[in-house]
Amino acid sequence: MARDMTGRRWTGSVPRSSMEQMEKPTQHTLTWTVTDDMTAKRIGTAGAKILSTPNLLALMEACALELAREYLDEGMTTVGVEAHVKHLASTPVGMKVTATATLRSIERRKMWFDIEVHDENGKCGEGSHLRIMVKNKDRSAT
Repeated sequence: MARDMTGRRWTGSVPRSSMEQMEKPTQHTLTWTVTDDMTAKRIGTAGAKILSTPNLLALMEACALELAREYLDEGMTTVGVEAHVKHLASTPVGMKVTATATLRSIERRKMWFDIEVHDENGKCGEGSHLRIMVKNKDRSAT
């Protein structure tokens, strides 16, 4: 069973609670080092060896997923259903890039995150992401 923001178990939907009542972390940070496999050139876009937008989004999603796991019991997971991304600056191969996801709100099974991404030169991306809590079962057969 999943838990709401106050730690209570729920069987269907998470009761609404204010963010001030959260006992679990509301932020998570994840750092990657940009590799050749993560570049725009690697995915077929002509250009320099810089972090591609799809890989920026992958970092943002991975960061939000790790934070979401703090709110789930065994047998539950989340699926990403919506993302809004602004890729603000290029990040070259070899540079570290860090995403910080902040849990903005939980309503029923929906979890909204705001995410900022910085590299060694400053802010390079921002966006929001929506994940939905679901039972963890093999979805590859659907």
